[in-house]
Amino acid sequence: MTATATPLAVELRGKTCLVTGGSSGIGKAAALSLAQRGAHVVLACRDERRGAQARTEIAAATGNAHVDMMLADFSLQTSIRDFAGRVLDRFRTLDVLVNNAGTWSQKRRETAEGIEEVWATNVLGYALTTALLMDLLVRSRARVVNVASMLARDLDLEDVEFRRRPYSGVRAYAQSKQANRMWTWALARRLDGTGATANAMHPGGVSTGLFRKGGGPLSLMAAAWARVFGRSASAGADTVVWLATDPKLTNVSGKFWIDRKQARCRFQEVESEEKLWSLCEQMTGVSAR
Repeated sequence: MTATATPLAVELRGKTCLVTGGSSGIGKAAALSLAQRGAHVVLACRDERRGAQARTEIAAATGNAHVDMMLADFSLQTSIRDFAGRVLDRFRTLDVLVNNAGTWSQKRRETAEGIEEVWATNVLGYALTTALLMDLLVRSRARVVNVASMLARDLDLEDVEFRRRPYSGVRAYAQSKQANRMWTWALARRLDGTGATANAMHPGGVSTGLFRKGGGPLSLMAAAWARVFGRSASAGADTVVWLATDPKLTNVSGKFWIDRKQARCRFQEVESEEKLWSLCEQMTGVSAR
C-alpha cells in the first residue's frame, strides 16, 4: 500500500471478482485483498500447481471459502475461448474483471498460434478476454481494471509483432503497455452509458517475477533492481483494488491512475485508439460492441 493510501472498508460479499494472472505478484495480492473484503474471487492462472497453491493460501489467510482457481493460458486464444466459455456457464454476474496476466521476453518468441508472445499475452489477452465476457460485464455493470505501466512507448500499429523491426524485449513490453492504455480508452467509449466502466493503472516498480522470465542479462538486471528498489506486490495492487471497489468511483471511466491519483496519459488520440481496437478485433476474430 502507498504511504498516503488508507484502507478501504468496503464489503464485497455477493460480488464476483475475476483476476487474470492471479497466482503471483500483483494479481495474487489484488485477489487476496478482494477476498479479505468477502468477494467471491476467481484466480485465472496458467500453471495449475501454482494457481492451486495461491488459491489455498488466499483462502487460508482470509477465511474466505469462496476463492476459486480456473486454468487459462492468456497467450493462447483457444485457451481464452475455453476459459471464457466456462466463466459464462458458471457465473450469472461478474462485478470486477482485473486484466493483469502479462509476460516479457528478451528474445522474440511466437506462441503455438503463430503470434508474437508478448503482444499475444499482454494485449490480445486483455482484448479477447474482455470481448468474450462483454455481455456479462455490461449486464453486471462491472468494473474493468487494466494493469498498464509507465513504461509505455514504441507502439507501431503496422508492425506490432516485430516482423520487420529489430526485436527488443523492452520495446515489445513497452509497446504492449502503451496499447493497454489506448485500448482502455476505446473500451471506455464502448461502455459509456452502460453502467460498466474501464480504467487503466500503473502499479509502480513492483518486485515480481515478471522480468526474471524474460531471459538474458537485461531481464536479470531488471529483476535485481526490482528486488532491491521495487515496492511490494500489495503496494502495487492497492490502486487495482481501489479502482475495483471504491463507491466514489462508480461512474468513473476512461482514466489513467497512479497511486489512487488520476494521471495524464500522453497516448490519447481517438483515431489511433480505434485503429488499435480494430486490429485487436482482426487478430482475435471477435468483435465487441
